[in-house]
Amino acid sequence: MAFIQIPPTLGNQYTSDRVLRSYLVRALPPDVLRAIEPELAEMGELSGGHFFALDARYRDELPRLVNFDAWGNRIDAIEVTPLWVEAARVAAEKGVVATAYERKHGELSRIHQFALAYLFEGSTHVYNCPLAMTDGAAKTLLVHGNRPLVERALARLTSRDPAQAWTSGQWMTERTGGSDVATSETVARNEGGTWRLYGTKWFTSATTSQMALTLARPEGNPPGGSGLALFYVELRDDSGRLRNIVVNRLKDKLGTRMVPTAELDLLGAPAVPVAGLTGGVKNITPMLNITRTWNSVSACSGMRRGLALSGDYARKRTAFGAPLADKPLHVDTLAGVQAEHAAALHLSFRLVELLGKEESRTLSEEEGLLLRLLTPTVKATTGKQAIAAASELVESFGGAGYIEDTGLPRLVRDAQVLPIWEGTTNVLSLDLLRAVGKVGGLGPIEREVSGRVERAHDGAAAEAGRKALEAVAHARAWIDGAAKKGLPALEAGARRFTLTVGRALELALLVDHAGWAAAKGDARPAAAMRRFARLPVDLVLDHDLADDARVLASE
Repeated sequence: MAFIQIPPTLGNQYTSDRVLRSYLVRALPPDVLRAIEPELAEMGELSGGHFFALDARYRDELPRLVNFDAWGNRIDAIEVTPLWVEAARVAAEKGVVATAYERKHGELSRIHQFALAYLFEGSTHVYNCPLAMTDGAAKTLLVHGNRPLVERALARLTSRDPAQAWTSGQWMTERTGGSDVATSETVARNEGGTWRLYGTKWFTSATTSQMALTLARPEGNPPGGSGLALFYVELRDDSGRLRNIVVNRLKDKLGTRMVPTAELDLLGAPAVPVAGLTGGVKNITPMLNITRTWNSVSACSGMRRGLALSGDYARKRTAFGAPLADKPLHVDTLAGVQAEHAAALHLSFRLVELLGKEESRTLSEEEGLLLRLLTPTVKATTGKQAIAAASELVESFGGAGYIEDTGLPRLVRDAQVLPIWEGTTNVLSLDLLRAVGKVGGLGPIEREVSGRVERAHDGAAAEAGRKALEAVAHARAWIDGAAKKGLPALEAGARRFTLTVGRALELALLVDHAGWAAAKGDARPAAAMRRFARLPVDLVLDHDLADDARVLASE
C-alpha cells in the first residue's frame, strides 16, 4: 500500500504552551491564575480544535464585495467568510476585548486579555486585526474623554453580546502614504452644523466594522499633522446603508487575505470630532499604543502556531530511517526558533504588564518612561522575529510547506504584514530615537536590563546577562556618538539601534525568568536563554554607513 503522510494536528493550545504557562505562573498571583485558567484552557481548546477545523475547511475563501443588489441599487456590501463570522461571535462572548475594560483583576486584566488574544489568533485568520482596532478605539475615546462618543460607542465596543458588539476601523492610509499621515488629503467641512468628510482612504482594514476613527483636515486648517483632526465615523445608517461612503474595491494582498481591506471614497460622510479640530496626529497616539501591542502579541502567536505544527509533524514524519524529531540537526533548527519565540513572548508581555499598570494608575514615573521606550521597540523587534520564524518553520516541512492546500504558506504571508502595519520597522526606529530624546536617554532601558540580569542564577546566566548589558551599553555609546555626527548618521543606524535594544531586553528577561524557573526545578527556560544568548543580540555598527548607503542606493 502506498505511503500517505499523516498531516500535523493540534491539541489544546493553552495546556501545550509551556512558555505561556510558565510566564503566567510567575506573573499572576495564584488566585488570579486559578480564576482565569479555565477561560484560557477553553480558548486553547477552541484554537487547536474547533477553529483549526474551520481553518482547514475555509482557508481558501475570501471576503467578497457586492457593489450592487439585483435591482441596481448601490449597496457596497462586504461578505466575510464563515470562519470570520464564527470568530466574531466567539471573540465577543469570550471577552477578547471586553476583558481589558471589565478590569476584574485590576492591572493584571491586560495580561488576562492578551493571553486570550494570543491563543485566539492562531486559527482565526488574523481576526485580531479588527479586535486590535476596536481596543484602540475604545482606549482613544476614553483617553480623550468625549463623553457623548463614550456613551454612544464604548459599551458596544466592549460588549460580550455578539448581537450588540461593535468593531472599529482605523482609517489613516491615503494615496499620499501610510506612515506620513501628516500629508493626508481628506478634508472635513462643517455643513449646517454637521462635519462631513471628503477624500479617499486607500487602505482600510476590517471595513465591515460599524465605526471607524480617521484623520481629516478641517477646511482652512494649515498643512502638517497639527492641522489634522481625529474624527469618529459610523459607517451605516439604521437601514444598513453606507453613509456617503463608497467602497471602490477590496485590496488583493499578499497575506491577511480574510481581512476585508478596502479602498474607500468619502463623499460627505458625517463625522464627529473626537478631540477638537487640531492635533490629529498626536491624538491618535493612544490608539497606536494599543494596536502596536496587539501586533507584538500576535507576532508571538504566529510563531507559536508554526512551532506547534512543526513539532507535531516532526514526531510523525519519518526520513532516513527515523522521525524528524530524532534528527539532531532538525531539533537544533527548531530550538533556535523556540528560543526566539520565548524571547518575543516575554518581551511582549512585559509591555502588556506596563500597559495594565498605566490604565490602573499604578505605573511609577520610571515605568512610564520605560513604557514610552518599549512600545516602538517591542513592535519592531517581534515583527522581524515573526518573519524569520515563519520562514524557518515552513521550511521545516520540506516541500509540503510550499504547497497551498496544506495551509502552511499562510504562516509566511500573514507574518509579512507584522513589520508593516501600525508603523514599519524604520518608522518605529525613528520613533524610538524621538522617545529617547524626550525621556532623556536610554536610562530606563539600561536599568530594566540591569535589574533583570542581576538575578542570574548560574555562570551561563551571568554570561548571558553580561551580553545583554554590553549590548545596551554599546547602543547608548552609539547614539551619543551618532548624535554628534548629525541627523543622517542617527537615522542611518536607527534600525540596528532599535533591534539591539529589543534583543538585549529579551535576553535580560530570559535570564531573569530562567533563574525563577530553575528554582522551581524547570531547566527549560534556561535552555532557551542559553540558545538565545548565542544568537546575534548586538547589531549596532560603530562606523557611519550613511555615505555607503547613499552610494549603494544610487546604483
